[in-house]
This record gives sequence, C-alpha cells and structure tokens, in this order.
Amino acid sequence: MDGFRHEESENEECESEHDEDELGNYETEKLISAITKITDLLRKCWGVAGADIISSNLARTEGGKTAVFNPCVPGRLVYALFGFVGICDFSQHLRALDKDVMILINDVARVVHGEIYRWGFGDTGQCNKNLGAGFLMVFRIGDAKEVEKKKMQATEVIFSSKSKENYTKIRRRMKSSKVSVQNPAASKARLRRKKIAQRRRKMSEVMSDSLQLASLPGISAFADRALIGFLKSYATIHRDKKMQSWKNDFRLGAGVGAFSVDMMFGMDAGWAVEGAVGSEYKIDATYLSPHVNMASRMMSATKQYGLKLLVSQAVEELLTDTARDKLRHVDTVTVKGSSVRQKVFTYDMRYQGVDFFLFARSDKDADLDAECYAESIWTSDQDLLHMRNHVSCDFLEQFNFGRDQYISGNWPSAIEHLIKADQIMIKHVLDEGFVEESTDTFDDQIPMILDWDNNEDTDILRIRNELGDGPAQSLIAFMSKRGGVAPANWEGYRPLTSK
Repeated sequence: MDGFRHEESENEECESEHDEDELGNYETEKLISAITKITDLLRKCWGVAGADIISSNLARTEGGKTAVFNPCVPGRLVYALFGFVGICDFSQHLRALDKDVMILINDVARVVHGEIYRWGFGDTGQCNKNLGAGFLMVFRIGDAKEVEKKKMQATEVIFSSKSKENYTKIRRRMKSSKVSVQNPAASKARLRRKKIAQRRRKMSEVMSDSLQLASLPGISAFADRALIGFLKSYATIHRDKKMQSWKNDFRLGAGVGAFSVDMMFGMDAGWAVEGAVGSEYKIDATYLSPHVNMASRMMSATKQYGLKLLVSQAVEELLTDTARDKLRHVDTVTVKGSSVRQKVFTYDMRYQGVDFFLFARSDKDADLDAECYAESIWTSDQDLLHMRNHVSCDFLEQFNFGRDQYISGNWPSAIEHLIKADQIMIKHVLDEGFVEESTDTFDDQIPMILDWDNNEDTDILRIRNELGDGPAQSLIAFMSKRGGVAPANWEGYRPLTSK
C-alpha cells in the first residue's frame, strides 16, 4: 500500500507540473497574440513608423528609471522610397457624392493598399497616411545606421579586392626597382596604414551627405517592386468589380457608364525624419523631408503633362536596367521649393481600350507573382505590357529627338518633331482602337485633329488632348508661348510652377 501511495503521489506531482507548463505556455501564447495585435493596430493607425515610435519610447529612461510615455520625442533618420497616390478630379466627386464619397475613397484604398503591400519587399510597402484625396506610401529601406552599415559592407567588399591588387603592384614595383628594405615590418605597417587611409577617403566620398542608395545590395529589385506596386494599383483599379460598379452611378456618369475612377502617382527616393508630430491631445506618425515633398510635387505635375505617373531621377537611378528601359524621360525641371535640376520620367499608362479583366489573377496567384519577382516581369507581365501598348517605336523616336532638341535649345526643330510625335500617337491610338467609343466617331475629324494650325476649335482641342501625348503637347505649349525660340540664357531645363 505504501508503494502504491508513493507512486500515486509521484503521478500527482507530474500532472501538477504538466498543468503548470500548459498554463505557462497558454499565458505566453496569449501575451504574444496580444503584442502581435497591438503591433498590427499601431501599423494600421500610424503606418509603418508606429511600432518603432512605441518601442523607442518604451526604451527611454530618466534617472535610471523608465520614463513616462511621451510620443513627442526626437525622430530618427530613415531612407525610403516615397510615393503619393491621388484620385483624379476628387473635388468633382466630392460635390457629386456628398457623404458617399467616403465609400469611394475606401474602395480605392482597399485596392491601392493591397497592391502596395503585396509588391513591397517583405512588409516594407505601407500606407503611412490616408489624406482623403490621396495616400502617402512608404517603402522603407531602413534607418540611417542600417543603411550606412550595408553601404559600408558593400564598399569594403569592393575596395578590399582593389587594395590587394594595389599591394601586389607596389611590391612588384619595389622589387623591379631593387629598392632595399631595411625594415620590412615597418615598411609593411606603413603600406597598411596607407591602404586604410585610401579606403577611408574613398568611403567618405561614397558616404557623403547625398548617400548613393543605388550602390546598396538588392536595391534595384526593391525599387522595381515599389514601382510595380503603383502600376498594379492602376491596373487593378480599372478591373476591380467594386470600382467598376461606380460607372453605373448616375451622380458620376449620368447613368450611361461614362465615368471611370482614375488615379495619379508620384515617386521620389531619399531620406526623411520619421517620428511623431502633435501634442498630448493628438499625435500623428509621419515623415518629414524634401524627398516626401518631391514625391508630392511629382504627383501634382502629372496634371501638367497629361500623365498618370511621374518618378524623379532619384527613383529612376535605383531601378534595374530593364525597368529603366521602359521609362520615358519627359522633361528636365526644377520643382517649386527646390533648386535641384533633375530629369523626370514616366511609365506610360492607358486604360482606354485595354481589357484588364483578361489579365486578372486570384489573390493567391498575385501573391505568388510578387514572391517570385524577377527582372523579366517587365517584358512578360500582361498588365505592364498592355497599359503601354499605345506607345509605338516611331513615336518614341520622334519624341526623344524632339525632347533632346528642346533641351539643347534648338526649339524650332523640337516643335517640329514633337508635333510629329503627337500626330503619330493620335493615329496609333485610333488605328489600334485604344479609345472607349467607336473610332468611326472620329473619321470626319481626323484631318482637323492632326492639323496643329487648328487651335481655335475647342472640341478639336479636347479630342487632341484625350488622344495625343501629354508631354509632347506640354513642351510644345511651353515653347510656343515664348515665341518658339529658346532665350539666350536657356540652360536646358525649366521650373514647374505648380505644387
């Protein structure tokens, strides 16, 4: 009996320990689940910066004790690609829909947020702010310390191999000239110090204030995916069932399906201060920098060029060669609030005459496409190919030559070739059926549309603007207003006046 009681006592102790282990695991799982939900909520409320702001506050101490939570603390320097997405003609939609405009905004947000998150590398693609008519998207590369560390590692790899080559060359030179080395150890130390000094000078050149993000490992694929996220947003907006249902809203399309939600995009890359702005009453997590402002300027400038997307030179330099080959250099400018001269680029996009429904993918397949990203996507993805099918090789040849003539100051030749480019675009759009209505509608008007001397008929001008090339028309208008001849002080760029 005593043996039985002893065995029973041991079993009870094991069961007790097992129950305690289960209780401990249960509590841990609940704690992890709660932290995960809080982190997710912070990201949804404050964007990608939310969790970082909270963690940095929790780490603050005063007098060796944990400080009172205060979100309004100094921010931190980060590097990222910044993008603004806007709803075209939003003020008209607001007047037409009144309170129902919130439904439209949320339908747009669902599409844009989803595609940006899907195509951002890892979870870097996040919406930082919903601004009613627009959204601020952030593709976070990393904070300054992380980026500088990656840059230093890449630079070390490059320069270490070069230093070995230089050392070998110096040793050979010394032997060939029969230089006697009285103290080999001292000579070797001097050579090592010289190599270190050279390496540091080269690193300091690379790690200047204008940090060259293009040299970061993997940055090209990172930037490609960010741009594709915007392009996929554009395609999905024009095939999503909920978005398409707005065509039948009488307040917007007069009941004849004439309305279509359209979007505009702007991108820039660089640094920003990430942190919280506000007071004890209301706090917003945000990014402050000239690069954020530049992305906003790029989006606004799309209206001047009749385009859907503009990216800065800083973004273009980060992309893969295949992606850069698909972009079009439309102008060289300075924007309001900046004296930096830069090229601006577009990825030509058109939804009229393109049936994006044919290229629809399930969420599972779309996620797989993003996970299996390869540079070849620029020449194989049906969305990316068809949205720029209206751009022909003949058009690009004429436009690029005309743009170069404009920049170099030969404006009469520039106007001539840009007019030809616009005419080629109009004819190609009509011949290939890249219009919503039947091309028979324009048969009698084609000669007048292509006649650039006809600038009085408002209907013809409207059709020409709809069918033609916005950048070509914008450059022609700019030069024509100044008499068609470049001024004596022309330096190959112009300021964009609007914000």
